[in-house]
Amino acid sequence: MSAVLGIDVGGTSVKSRVVSGDVIRWERRDPTPQQDADGCALGQLVAEIASEAARSCGEIEAIGLVVPGIVDDARGEAVLSVNIGWHDLPLRDIVRDHLAKAGSPLAIAFGQDVRAGALAESRSGAAAGLTGTTAFVPVGTGLASALVVDGILVSGQEWPGEDGQVLIEVGPHAGSRVEEIASASAVARRVGAPNAQAAAELVRTGDARAAAVWGECIEVLADAVASIVRRSGCTTVVLGGGLAESGPLLFEPLTEALRIRLSGGSSPKLLPALHRDGAAAAGAVLLAQDLLEHIDR
Repeated sequence: MSAVLGIDVGGTSVKSRVVSGDVIRWERRDPTPQQDADGCALGQLVAEIASEAARSCGEIEAIGLVVPGIVDDARGEAVLSVNIGWHDLPLRDIVRDHLAKAGSPLAIAFGQDVRAGALAESRSGAAAGLTGTTAFVPVGTGLASALVVDGILVSGQEWPGEDGQVLIEVGPHAGSRVEEIASASAVARRVGAPNAQAAAELVRTGDARAAAVWGECIEVLADAVASIVRRSGCTTVVLGGGLAESGPLLFEPLTEALRIRLSGGSSPKLLPALHRDGAAAAGAVLLAQDLLEHIDR
């Protein structure tokens, strides 16, 4: 059975996995290259990952590569990735060149990380089998959304999904971007914790500063999700990313905050992503598998 390599480039880490069929055979995590405006450091990293994957698992048939921000899937461009610093970058070609130089001229399926995560959750995750409109909202280094309607992924042209870049208009954080307050990385940074889970644990132990930051995150996140619900009409919201790992500490107050904000209509059902923080990597694998099916036809 064909083995494919899925690579999810996030704001802080690069998650990679090799899958044959539906079996994960190999995984790796690396820090995201910093100060990499030309994408060369990522190209070198992907070539290194592909070489190690082949040594561990044998022949790799294709790569699925997904990146954050505004992405032109067809042209293989990272149009704008604020958290990494890419602008109109032909990233697919850059990575392909590095793979060729390393002796691994593989086919590459290129896409956007949040849409890839939504694809994974719709096929084999929390949204599998659901009808109607579902929003996938990962809350990790940043915050974004993607829509699935009756199992079909909505394209980026129809739903850009860069909700984390929206400016907060009122309140104590007016002028800040949503993801500067309501993201896993923002919570950790503001609390002074190594990650969102450590911050959540401080909240559970009664730390006043952590509780205040957590509460502010919930309020801003509720505003963002309510806006997504009003614009899309979604009946289900699948939350992913590091913040969703906190369980009831997030879901219970967020559900109540959404009920208040959407009092004139039905609040959506909130579900944790079944693929957890691996949703985008799982989606990258699916893109690679879909590419192979298309090539074989």
